[in-house]
Amino acid sequence: MPRPVTLFTGQWADLSCDTMIQKAKAFGYDGVELACWGDHFEVDKADQAYCDAKRAKLKAAGMQCHAISTHLVGQAVCDNIDPRHAQILSPAIYGDGNPEGVRQRAAEELIKTAHAAKRFGVSVVNGFTGSSIWHLVYSFPPNLPGQIDAGYADFAKRFKPILDEYQKLGIRYALEVHPTEIAFDIASAERALQAVDYHPAFGFNYDPSHFGYQGVDYVKFLYKFSDRIFHITSQQQCRQHQSSNICIKYHWHKAKQSLFLLCAAFDNCDS
Repeated sequence: MPRPVTLFTGQWADLSCDTMIQKAKAFGYDGVELACWGDHFEVDKADQAYCDAKRAKLKAAGMQCHAISTHLVGQAVCDNIDPRHAQILSPAIYGDGNPEGVRQRAAEELIKTAHAAKRFGVSVVNGFTGSSIWHLVYSFPPNLPGQIDAGYADFAKRFKPILDEYQKLGIRYALEVHPTEIAFDIASAERALQAVDYHPAFGFNYDPSHFGYQGVDYVKFLYKFSDRIFHITSQQQCRQHQSSNICIKYHWHKAKQSLFLLCAAFDNCDS
């Protein structure tokens, strides 16, 4: 059967969830991927009654939801925390800004998000991981032996307990491979998998738009990680160089045909 095409709501968290559902419906989407910020999906309120009411609201509008997204909180799990993070985290998670305290509260929130996802009836949580070593990508001054290894060890230490809880609940965490994350291209995605011993609850939210800017082979990524792609995000990406344009176009109205063909080969992908 064809795959649903849903709209990720995170870019419009200043609008109410009701408004976003109405707009996504009017735009012709099959449903929404609810962000865990704004009032779109509030993890701290997401008891069974809240989840049932949210699902009923979607059903009344004829809309689906197959994943929720926790990019902002996920970013704080492995990041080198600084005052910028106060802009993307709730006061309860940022707290006094003590870096280790922020990271631990973010990790706890990711586990709470998995429980909320279970109650809401979705099996995929999309998000970021952050990275303690992103600032070392451009190696000057030269990286010291062991610095990169230490970053992946830190990721494993922080995410393995989270992923264990996700696995118990039957929920999968889909990292959007992206600059500033522990995985930002093909090689780093493979290394991230190795770091968590190919944990069955860890995979990817495939977004080719970032790869286009980075010069990463987005088709090769599909074939290499076909069993780890749990969700697909489609965006428009364009680069202009002098008089020529190079564009990868994933407009929603064109996405159905291309994504249906794409997803047909990947049974692990929920939407």
